[in-house]
Amino acid sequence: MKLQPSDQLTNAQVKTGLHLILKDGLATETINTLTAGTFLVAIALYMGASNVQIGVLAALPTLTNIFQLVSVWLVQRFNNRRAITVTGAICARVPLLLIGTLPLLFSDTASVSALIFLLSFQYLFASIAGGSWNSWMRDLIPQQILGSYFSHRSRLMQILNVTLSLFIAMSIDHIKEHYPAHEITAYACMFIISGIAGMWGAYALARTPEPKSKPINDNIVKLFSKPLTVPNFRKLLVFNSCWIFAFNLVTPFFSVYMMKNLGLPLVYVISLNIVSQVSSITSIKLWGRCSDRYSNKTIIRICAPVYITCIMAWSVIGIMSSVFMLPVLVIMHMLMGASNAGITLALQNVGLKLAPADEGIVYLVTKNMCTAVFSATAPLVGGLLADFFTSHFVIDLFGRGQWNLFFMAGAVVGVLSMKLLKAVSEDGELDKKLLVAELQHNFKKRVRNWHHLPILRRYFYLRKAIVFKKGLSLEFDDLIQFKGWNERQPKA
Repeated sequence: MKLQPSDQLTNAQVKTGLHLILKDGLATETINTLTAGTFLVAIALYMGASNVQIGVLAALPTLTNIFQLVSVWLVQRFNNRRAITVTGAICARVPLLLIGTLPLLFSDTASVSALIFLLSFQYLFASIAGGSWNSWMRDLIPQQILGSYFSHRSRLMQILNVTLSLFIAMSIDHIKEHYPAHEITAYACMFIISGIAGMWGAYALARTPEPKSKPINDNIVKLFSKPLTVPNFRKLLVFNSCWIFAFNLVTPFFSVYMMKNLGLPLVYVISLNIVSQVSSITSIKLWGRCSDRYSNKTIIRICAPVYITCIMAWSVIGIMSSVFMLPVLVIMHMLMGASNAGITLALQNVGLKLAPADEGIVYLVTKNMCTAVFSATAPLVGGLLADFFTSHFVIDLFGRGQWNLFFMAGAVVGVLSMKLLKAVSEDGELDKKLLVAELQHNFKKRVRNWHHLPILRRYFYLRKAIVFKKGLSLEFDDLIQFKGWNERQPKA
């Protein structure tokens, strides 16, 4: 199979590429669901990982983002993004298959070290592949369908994530209850399945056409240092880095706290994460509309205090009885999901607004590199703080004083980072009271119209129409097909 780029793509090639990228997205989401987040924490805890080791695992994805610079160098050197992406993807999948053999080869203690070692290579090669993939997609996907295509792709990935997470969580809890000796085997199978799915995704990428790109001749060091000389953009980098540090300082340990200290089953933890995810998905459209009408800085000024309040609430959740604790956890995860969606969107959009049009990519990559350092450092510091508080402080503050101090420390860092937001300037910035009034109006409107259930009704009719139209012979390719691209229309 030749991996050389084409001088010009036909509309039929573009349509084929759009479909193959959907398959790659589903394969990538399978990997992320089975080998990251809560499941990775559960595996690490089963192997006896310390808080520091869990912090290292949480830091690996962002720490290795710095290797996107290697991807830029490779593209500059060979000008073949498909070959770089496919090679990096295959190299990133091999460690997942090797991790599946760890329980058979090592003791529990050694397995944690080997897990971190192999995952570091997985994230490293995935980062290199991701850098060239972003540039490739920018030239492959027509600009007029960019938003609708990626929203369709994200929707498919989110559906897979929710479905797979619930199924795996219930399966793991069933195995722990009835076949505890096979729990580690189940975890190993998850890595093997993710590795196989990743190879399938790499095969889809290898078949995806690539339009030839213009060679990059500028000096990389000068190219990426230029954004640091712009005062307002530099202030944005400082705030963004500090907020990411506060966010990642405590967030990776929410699952640890729920499973290890509150004693919640894995299926409960996964369900709460899904609640947060659904809240994020349902609120992102509202935040996008508010971003256009008001300003991104205003969204951050509203959403960040909500998230910080939720971090502080973790300090008192331990004293509640299970009757009150679970409903409060559900509300907290709903608020964290919605507020984090607004913060993430606003930070992305304000970066786009402050970056010059002709050098936007350089500014945004520089932003990603700077925030990656703080995002990777935060879980490591969080793991050290968690171990320090639990081993050096013996106090009874709201039930679990050591962890309460840890969560309060994260909230303090978040409050301090908000002070830095005032220095950032953005065109069109308005009083946040206007946005609060808008949110209240939307909430009241939805409550009044709730009995109509229009969304659920449209969804039900759509699913029913698909079933009756396709019958039981509904094919996978038809199910995920993107229909927003007409082969006859010119590619922008």
